[in-house]
Amino acid sequence: MSLSQAQKKAYRSIGHHLDPVVMVSENGLSENLLGEVQRALTDHELIKVKLLLSEREERNAMLDELVNESGAELIHKIGKVALLYRPNPRANPKLSNVKRYEEHHGRH
Repeated sequence: MSLSQAQKKAYRSIGHHLDPVVMVSENGLSENLLGEVQRALTDHELIKVKLLLSEREERNAMLDELVNESGAELIHKIGKVALLYRPNPRANPKLSNVKRYEEHHGRH
């Protein structure tokens, strides 16, 4: 999956208003945490994740692992917060952050 810069910009705009739905702590990526990320991506397509690690290198390594394990694409990261996207063609329009935005703004 490779998004254009225009798509990434649009998703950053949508993501700006989102709250983190998953918090990754020093404990790392457990099966439960990965399951929660998978469910959130399936339902919402575009999610914010907060990495509660103090060291930048540890955060970056954890984020790389999270992206690889989830099959998502990293849209943006700033500080301890990352925006991830994974398309779901059958996403519920009431749950998908992308589809709700497109519906509200008249894009299909």
